[in-house]
Amino acid sequence: MALPAFDLFAPGAPATLALFGSRVSGLVLVAPVFSARPVPMKVKSSLVILLSILMVPVAQSHLQQVPDLTPAAIVGETLVGFGLGLGAALLMGAAESAGELLSIQIGLSGSAILDPLTQQQTTALGQLVHLFAICLVLSLDGHLVMLDALGTSVQRLPVGTPLDHAAGMRSFVSMGSTVFALGLQFAAPVVAVVMIANVALAVLSRAAPQLQILQLAFPIQILVGLGTLVVTLPFIATWFLGWEASYDAILTRAMTALSGVGGR
Repeated sequence: MALPAFDLFAPGAPATLALFGSRVSGLVLVAPVFSARPVPMKVKSSLVILLSILMVPVAQSHLQQVPDLTPAAIVGETLVGFGLGLGAALLMGAAESAGELLSIQIGLSGSAILDPLTQQQTTALGQLVHLFAICLVLSLDGHLVMLDALGTSVQRLPVGTPLDHAAGMRSFVSMGSTVFALGLQFAAPVVAVVMIANVALAVLSRAAPQLQILQLAFPIQILVGLGTLVVTLPFIATWFLGWEASYDAILTRAMTALSGVGGR
């Protein structure tokens, strides 16, 4: 069914456009790739305006009442956009945290370089796994999935719907554990193999004290860790094939909290 054309002079139309633009802004500010620092601010602003104009008829078709343009409504719509982008950002953060953990376990934590996406210092392995995850998500049309979630969100939470800001913020903070849980899951095989290698070297140093284990341990640890990482990357890629399920679960949790259902 074709959507009706957006009439800017219809009752509540300017407020709908402004509030939906706030929701799009929240998504662009947090979502991976869209929020990357190398993307010029003019491009981000143009993207927000373009998406708002193109998708506002969808938002208008699901209105339950004429929205009021108030500061609370603007904050609420921005939080909805944050939730949409945060779901994907958490998964990318989990990949980066896995790389950071691997750097510590393998012994490469001192190899800090500049991350071109965040303009912050990070380890080489952290950036490698992070960029690897971003490439996987983009190859799986992750950017389109986030835009589809933006369009679907106006059905679950129509523009101008009263929201529970406090419950939404608590939900966002509690979802931070996803970063560490998934990061540990991604890094677990490498951590386990490196730990076994260290135990084996410790036993060898006891059995043959004349060997210079300290000189051998560092290169062996790096070789074993990087070799295991190469073997593990295809399994991480396999997990990302079903990343939409995890993304949907995070979004459902965030939107439920914002709507006030189960927020307490």
